[in-house]
Amino acid sequence: MSKSKLKVGAVGTGSMFKGVHLPAWLLNSDVELVALCDTNIEVAQKIADEQGISDVYEDYRDMLARDDLDIINICTPNLYHSEVAVAALQSGKHVFCEKPDAVSAEEAVKMAEAAKESGKVLMVMRNNRFRSVAQFLKAYVEKGHMGESYTGRCGWIRRRGIPGKGGWFTTKELSGGGPLIDLGVHMIDLAVWFMGNPKPVAVSGAVYTKFAETELSDSEHSEFGSKNAEGIFDVEDLATGFIRFANGATLQIEFSWASNIEQETQFVELRGTKAGFSLNNEELKLFTEIEGTLCNIQPQISRKGNGHGDNIHHFVDVVMGRQEPIFKPEHGVDMIKILSAIYESAKLGKEIQLT
Repeated sequence: MSKSKLKVGAVGTGSMFKGVHLPAWLLNSDVELVALCDTNIEVAQKIADEQGISDVYEDYRDMLARDDLDIINICTPNLYHSEVAVAALQSGKHVFCEKPDAVSAEEAVKMAEAAKESGKVLMVMRNNRFRSVAQFLKAYVEKGHMGESYTGRCGWIRRRGIPGKGGWFTTKELSGGGPLIDLGVHMIDLAVWFMGNPKPVAVSGAVYTKFAETELSDSEHSEFGSKNAEGIFDVEDLATGFIRFANGATLQIEFSWASNIEQETQFVELRGTKAGFSLNNEELKLFTEIEGTLCNIQPQISRKGNGHGDNIHHFVDVVMGRQEPIFKPEHGVDMIKILSAIYESAKLGKEIQLT
C-alpha cells in the first residue's frame, strides 16, 4: 500500500465523536481527517474550523460520492449505523463505526454482507477489548489457566445515569433501546470474547422502565447526548437476561441507566474448571488452586485509558495490512441477535431461540 496517508471522512460529529474518535484520528500518523458530515452542519463546521478541516457536508451521500476517501467513521444515532455503513462499503470505503453495530439483526447482517462483498474492512467499536486488564485476561484464558469457561455474569449498572434524556438515546426509533443496547454491547462482548466467542442459541430477558421522570444524575456518562425536556422516553432503564450458547455455556446479564443500587458498577465474572475471575470497575481478582490450596490472586495491572484510541489505531493497522482484526463482522451479528432476542423475550415473556 502507498505510504501516503489514508483519508478519513466522519459522519456524525456529536459528543462521542468529539470526545473519543476525533482525538484518536488526530493522533494517528497514518491518517488524515479531511471531511466532516452532520445533519446539524453548524456543529460539524465548528469542529472543522477548530481543526483546519476544509470540507463539511450536511448529507453523507455527498461525502461518499468522493473517490479520494479511504475510511468512513460513523458516530450517528444508532438507527443510521447500518444505512451509512452499507452505503460506505458499497462505495469502496473502509468503515469504522461506533457501537452498537445496528438496531436489528437484519441490519447487522446487511453490514456484514456488504463488508464481505466489498472486500473492505468493517469494524465496530469494542474498546473494552483493548484495555490493559482485558488484554491480560484474554492471554490468561487462551493459555488454558481457566480450563473450560462454562458460566458467568456481566453487567453495567448505574444508580442514576440516563444519557441525553429526551434526545435520541431515549427515543427507541433512533436508539433501538435503552441500557441493554447502549451498555450491553460493552460487557456482553467482553464476556463472550473471553469465553472464545461461542455461538448464542437462546436467550430470555425482562426489561423495566421505572425512572423516566427522574432528573437526578450521579454518573459522568449521563452527559453523553443532548437532552430535550420535551422529548421522548420510550426505552427501558433496566434490563436483565440469560444467554445460552451452543457449547453449553451460559451468561447472566444486567444493565441499567437507573436503579436503586449503591454505586455505578461495570463487571464481568467467569467461572472455569481451573480458575475463575471477577473484574469489577477495573479491579481484577483471580480465584484458583495452587499446590492443593485455594488461592486468591490480585494482579497489579496499570490502567491505561478506556481503549477507544487503541481500537481505532488497531483498525488503521488492519486496513494497512499490519494486523489481523480482533473484531469481525460476525461478532456484531451475534451481538445484535442476542440483544434483539432479549427485547423479544421481554415482550413475549418466554425464551427465544436464535437461528
